[in-house]
Amino acid sequence: MATDDLQLRDASAVLAKAADENFPVAPFFLPRAWRDDLMAVYGYARLVDDIGDGDLAPGGADARYLGVDPEAADDRFALLDAFEADLHRVFDSTPRHPLLRALQPTVRRCRLTPEPFIGLIEANRQDQLVARYETYDDLLAYCELSANPVGRLVLGITGTATPERIRRSDAVCTGLQIVEHLQDVAEDLGRGRVYLPADDMKRFHVQERDLAAPTAGASVRALVAYEAERARCLLNEGTPLVGSVHGRLKVLLAGFVAGGRAAVSAIAAAGYDVLPGPPKPTKPRLLREVGAVLRGEG
Repeated sequence: MATDDLQLRDASAVLAKAADENFPVAPFFLPRAWRDDLMAVYGYARLVDDIGDGDLAPGGADARYLGVDPEAADDRFALLDAFEADLHRVFDSTPRHPLLRALQPTVRRCRLTPEPFIGLIEANRQDQLVARYETYDDLLAYCELSANPVGRLVLGITGTATPERIRRSDAVCTGLQIVEHLQDVAEDLGRGRVYLPADDMKRFHVQERDLAAPTAGASVRALVAYEAERARCLLNEGTPLVGSVHGRLKVLLAGFVAGGRAAVSAIAAAGYDVLPGPPKPTKPRLLREVGAVLRGEG
């Protein structure tokens, strides 16, 4: 198989994960240029998360693209360092990784800056060093790196960034991140990470061994309900972002907010028992939530 074909296959495997997200990444109704740009940014964000989580495809192709010695192909810090070096090539030369080469036209066309991209790398570096968060404010600071840059990139791609929209976008993105953490409590624990603030766990008399149970007891359910309400409030705080834009962008942003709301509803429908597996919203529920957001309903 030709090198170009291999690179396309490897990139496609990363981009295919978009179908598993709580919200549509680049829906069909958007202009083709926006769809391409959003998928380029998604490919970047997904790949850096895969590096940080140790979820790269077997075979070491990503390490080879980044120029990492095969003996260091499992060294997440080495991979993240090489990935950041390749990111800088997006802005001043020619990157090595196919997903970063695909990102380069978007960066140039939309005049994107390195900061949000670097934030996502820093979040994954932090994941290698910090596995517990003492307070909710500590978790919010992590979300500032791990989630909020994505919303800022969407606003950059669509040419709609203003200080107020960025503030609302940050609330939506942090809410979405917290919802994802709630869905993935068991999976994250398996990776040695706990994103439930330690202060809140103490308040609800939850210990880590409780999170390893097959199903959640009353204390864990109460804790998850508390954090889910926090996420819902953040999503509601960010919802006016949708009403501040028009046309197809309005529908896209409604989809992001609705995806978070529908996921919170799925968690509630599961009785806040997230331990057997991530509660996922149904498509009808998602569509109802999109309609509610577009109508301005809380």
